[in-house]
Amino acid sequence: MEWFSGENVFAVFSTLLGVLTSVGVVWYERRVPRRKRIGYRVQMDTAIGSAVRSGHTNVRLGLFDDDPDMADATLVLLRLENDGSQTIAVEDYTSPDVHGLSVTFTGRTIKGVAVTLPTADRHLMSHFNHVRGLRSDGSVLTVPKVPLNRGQHYKLLVLLTGGEVGEEVAVSGGLSEGDLVVNRAIAPDQVPPRFSRQARLITILLTVCVVTLASIIVLGGDRRGRPMGCEKGTLTLTGSTAFEPTARRLAAKYEEDCPGSDISVDADGSAAGVRELSTSASKSVVALSDGPKPDGFADLVEHRVAVSVFTMVVNDDVPFDGLSTAEVKRIYEGEVRNWSEVRGPDGNPGPDLPVKLISRTDGSGTRDIFERKILSGDEKEQDVHTVEDCRQKVDPAQPTFRCELDKTDQVVNTVKDVPGAIGYSELRSSTGKDGLHRLALDEQPPSVDDIAESDYPYREIEYGYTYGRPAPDSLASSFLNYLIRTGGQDVVREEGHLPCGTPEALKICAEE
Repeated sequence: MEWFSGENVFAVFSTLLGVLTSVGVVWYERRVPRRKRIGYRVQMDTAIGSAVRSGHTNVRLGLFDDDPDMADATLVLLRLENDGSQTIAVEDYTSPDVHGLSVTFTGRTIKGVAVTLPTADRHLMSHFNHVRGLRSDGSVLTVPKVPLNRGQHYKLLVLLTGGEVGEEVAVSGGLSEGDLVVNRAIAPDQVPPRFSRQARLITILLTVCVVTLASIIVLGGDRRGRPMGCEKGTLTLTGSTAFEPTARRLAAKYEEDCPGSDISVDADGSAAGVRELSTSASKSVVALSDGPKPDGFADLVEHRVAVSVFTMVVNDDVPFDGLSTAEVKRIYEGEVRNWSEVRGPDGNPGPDLPVKLISRTDGSGTRDIFERKILSGDEKEQDVHTVEDCRQKVDPAQPTFRCELDKTDQVVNTVKDVPGAIGYSELRSSTGKDGLHRLALDEQPPSVDDIAESDYPYREIEYGYTYGRPAPDSLASSFLNYLIRTGGQDVVREEGHLPCGTPEALKICAEE
């Protein structure tokens, strides 16, 4: 099967490895009992007797120059700490005697002991006395059963004679469900590790998987840069003229990325595209529609492609930057014939110019969205008188001047050339056009960037319809996935739409 490619197998393996690792960590934390642990290490072992000399024979560095019995004196600093994951109580020590631990200084004799504790833990000092087990006998020091919270420690500074610096210092004893271990001291110029050995091992393993997957994608299979899911064959994109520029760019980019694919674009309106697909019952056609299909096409399966933003556009002779939706309804229902009857957001009337409505023909998805979203479902626009020449003079005998055009770009070009003209278009189609400007609606500007947070009303889902559900290995399925979730997202954004596969659009595409 085509699915069992190297990149797919490693992608699944890496995903399972990550999931199983997380489950394993949680299981270990919950099921495996944590052990108590006391760690110890010698932090200092140095000679301090009269036998100590510098490199110069006449310089004496010892601390006991007048005491020949201390000529071989040494000083050892021993640190003991709770470096486990649980608190250690007095009853956790397994020694049957009063003391908890024993420290043996091989070959040396103990002369004195001092205990040091962090300031915050000075309350533990009461445990270090003869009654509780702090005693020395020759080379053996017994240490009391000291309770320690996680991370707490104490130090024993031991004065010794006999033997040599560096001889073995051994700590013995036992803990119930615990361990007594030697810790490796960290040198002053060393940096403590940021991660545990287990964390480093898991990170290395996952990195190897990702690098292997990337290598297979880059080097394996077709070396011409085909994206995953790339399919060959022929496909026709029909339907929305507002989405047509985006569809053409997507088709060209997909053909470039996937040699052997042939995608043509034949846009003639959303409704016409849906009807054509239903009639042809073709598996190699995708009908793009501004908004949902009409009722009665049960064989067509919807795919939510993107959030499309539309805008009202007006000729530059009309100085308004925005209108309320109530004012737009009055204009399109024929209650306003001259711009001087309209007041802008600043309260000032418009110029003395006849209102010319430049609209799309019946069956246009852009027009359908305009009627549903702006005119609140009223279809009075269809009842307004229509002329064939958008540039002819207004007939005083007719209540309203309206001109219908087949394509979005025709509407935009007419609005910019005809004084007093107002129309609507997909957002990107009105970009960079001299002679016209966009209108905010209810003080909300048309914008894709903040569409998820704004209340801008003139927006809709762009749908891709297929006859039945396309096969996973079909060009139709691959192209729709490319458009919504993978390489085509950048093109969709650049053309002024928001792909439904992006986090910002998921909620809108699910609700509308």
